[in-house]
Amino acid sequence: MNRRNIFKSALAFAGASTLGLRAPLARATEYAGKLFVFVQASGGWDPTSFCDPKANVAGERPINHWADEDEIREAGGIAYAPFGANQAFFEKYHRDMLVINGVDAQTNSHDTGRTYNWSGRNSDGYPSLAAILAGHHAPGLVMPYVTFGGFSRTHGVAKVMRLSNPRTLHGVFGDPFDQICVPDGNPRLLVDYVVERSRMLPDPQSVMPSEMRSRLDFEAAFNNDDLRAFGDALPDDFEGNGLRAQAQVAVAAFEAGMALSADLHLSGFDTHGDHDEDHADLLAELTDGVDYLWEYAETRGLADRLVVVMGSDFGRTNHYNEDGGKDHWPIGSYVVMEKNQPWTGRAVGETDELHFAQRINPRTLRRDDANGAIIHPRHVHKALRRYLGVENAIGTQRYPFNHTEDFAFFG
Repeated sequence: MNRRNIFKSALAFAGASTLGLRAPLARATEYAGKLFVFVQASGGWDPTSFCDPKANVAGERPINHWADEDEIREAGGIAYAPFGANQAFFEKYHRDMLVINGVDAQTNSHDTGRTYNWSGRNSDGYPSLAAILAGHHAPGLVMPYVTFGGFSRTHGVAKVMRLSNPRTLHGVFGDPFDQICVPDGNPRLLVDYVVERSRMLPDPQSVMPSEMRSRLDFEAAFNNDDLRAFGDALPDDFEGNGLRAQAQVAVAAFEAGMALSADLHLSGFDTHGDHDEDHADLLAELTDGVDYLWEYAETRGLADRLVVVMGSDFGRTNHYNEDGGKDHWPIGSYVVMEKNQPWTGRAVGETDELHFAQRINPRTLRRDDANGAIIHPRHVHKALRRYLGVENAIGTQRYPFNHTEDFAFFG
C-alpha cells in the first residue's frame, strides 16, 4: 500500500473511532492568495559570508578568511560572498530577491533575537508574522499554520501544527489528550499519531465540558476533507528529515488548501568554533533547502503564489575568536523572495566595512547620517505587514508598531 493510501486509511480509522461527531470548519481551498514560508536559520547566521559580504580591512583583525584569496562577487547588483554554495543560489535567484542588510536586533541573546526577528518585538507578547497571516486569511481552519521549529508563538491568533515537536500536533488543539510522543523531524509518523490519538479519546460522557471542545476540534480536523487532501498531496518518499522534507510537507499542506503559512527551520548556526567549516556546510544546506522549496512548489503549480522570508537570530562578530569561531553580533539581514515583483533584484540597507549598521533614509533607502534611521526588525515587520495586506487587520491591530518609521522596502 503506498503512502497516500496508508494516510487515507488512517484518516478513515480516525473518523470511525470518534463517534461521528462533527464541527463546522472553514474551507482553505477557497483561499487563492499568497502562500508564506519563513525560513529560520537558528543560532545566528553570518551575513558577511552570505548576503552582506565583507573583505578584510588593513590594520584590523580578519573578518573573513575567504577574503584572503577571493573577492566579493555580485549577481544582478546584489553582492554575495564567494563561500559555501552562495554563487549558485544568488545567480539563480537574484531577480526574485530583496536583501535587507544592516538590521540591528539590539541584542546578543538568542531568545531575544529570535523573538525580535520573527515577531517584530524584542520581548515576548507578539505572535510570529506567519501566525498573523494564517489567522487573518483563514481564521476558521484547524491547521492554517505549519511549523517545524524556531519562533512560532501564536498568542491565540491562529492554530498551529508543530511537526518538529516531540508531541507532533501539540498546539493544534491544545487539549489534555496530547500524550503521543513522536520523534523530531519525522512527518511520516503523523499517520501513526492520528490513529493512536483517536484510540485514546475518552468517551464523551466522561470528559469535562472544557475537554469536550478539544474533542470536537480533534474530530472535526480528522474528518475534514482538507486533511484528506493533505494525505493525497504528501509524497510517497520524503527527502530526508531536513529542509527538503520540511518543504515537501509545507507545499503539500498548501496544495491541499489546509495551510497557507509555514516555518522551515535549520539550526546550528551558532558557530563559536570552526566557523568557516561549519558555516559553509550550513549555508549550503540552507540555500539547497530554499532552492528545493521553490523547485518543488513549481512542480505543484504554487511557485507564483509563494513569498519566502529568510532570516536568523542576529549575525556573527566581525572577527574570529581563539577557537576559529565567531561569536554573537547584533547586526543581521533578511532575504525576501517572490517572483515577478518590481521590488526584487536589489539589496537595501547598509553596513560599513566592519559590519556596523548605518543610518538609512526610510524613503530613499540610501544612507543618510543626518535624517536616516537604523533598521531594526520592527521596521521590516511593519513593511511586510503593509505589503502583505494585514497591517490594518483586526488581529494585527492588537500588536502595533507605534513610533516606528515606515521604510519603503516594497515601494
